[in-house]
Amino acid sequence: MTEVLMEVRDLAVHFKSRRKVAKAVDGVSLEWRRGEILGLVGESGCGKSTLARAMLHLVEPAAGSVELTGADTNGKTDMSALRRRVQMIFQDPYQTLNPRQRVQAIVAEPLRVQGVPRSEHDQRVRRALDDVGLDPERYLSRYPHQLSGGQRQRVAIAAALVLEPDGLICDEPVSMLDASVRAQILAVLVELQKRRGLALLFITHDLSLAWSLCDRIAVMYLGRVVERGSAEDVIERPRHPYTEALVTAIPVPTAGGGGRRELLSGELPDPANIPPGCRFHPRCPKRFEPRDQVDPSLVATGGRDQLAACLLYDPAQGRVEAEAGGA
Repeated sequence: MTEVLMEVRDLAVHFKSRRKVAKAVDGVSLEWRRGEILGLVGESGCGKSTLARAMLHLVEPAAGSVELTGADTNGKTDMSALRRRVQMIFQDPYQTLNPRQRVQAIVAEPLRVQGVPRSEHDQRVRRALDDVGLDPERYLSRYPHQLSGGQRQRVAIAAALVLEPDGLICDEPVSMLDASVRAQILAVLVELQKRRGLALLFITHDLSLAWSLCDRIAVMYLGRVVERGSAEDVIERPRHPYTEALVTAIPVPTAGGGGRRELLSGELPDPANIPPGCRFHPRCPKRFEPRDQVDPSLVATGGRDQLAACLLYDPAQGRVEAEAGGA
């Protein structure tokens, strides 16, 4: 098995208001392996971006730990060392670039923060821009407002690459771009992943994109991972009813037009008011007793390393007994 780059164990992130505690991330465990593209998918509001930020301590976890190749990054660890090895690309390039800095200063900023000698800055900045398809001679002196959306995202990727990290966390990096530009940015990321041997954690709500891009997929629902496995298994043989519902939303070309089956019904519950027992049961078409009494954990489902947090596969319940309980 490929070496693990980062391991998340029982990570939780809570946001407190005067009267409520919203459990944005509620006990997530997963492995992110070197050189792989791991997809993190789910509806908006399920906790994907919060989990990614917690992995880099951009928001502080309420519980759990993050280990980077065996070095615990929770608490006393040097966060500078963590962020040198794992960088993040955010969703909106319009918000992530300093409008008062030229491209050269933007891309060199991580080098300055990490204390890299200034004598190395120019060469490394130029290489990073070359790697994302921007000619340094044309773009080093430009400001963000002089760039298109796709060019801004390339600059953001270059700034993440300049430290030569082991992994990139990509938080919906193409969702704010025009459709014609998305394929170009995705091609840049895939080429970089192959050439540099990078690990990519790719966050998206688009399951079809994750299917085409990722080696493995983890599906999040209401702050937890409810299924994970190879991209092929998760999409072609989904085990959790929520994953099945997401898969039905993928457009399927048909001779008669349309091409979508029944979509997921209902709204994502409030993370400050999570349903008891199985958190998916209010929306689950396969629900059965004791749906509101037992909170399922990830268990093997018979696929290759495919796990699902569903009572249909919980050894304590038994699949046959569960199905006999009715919908």
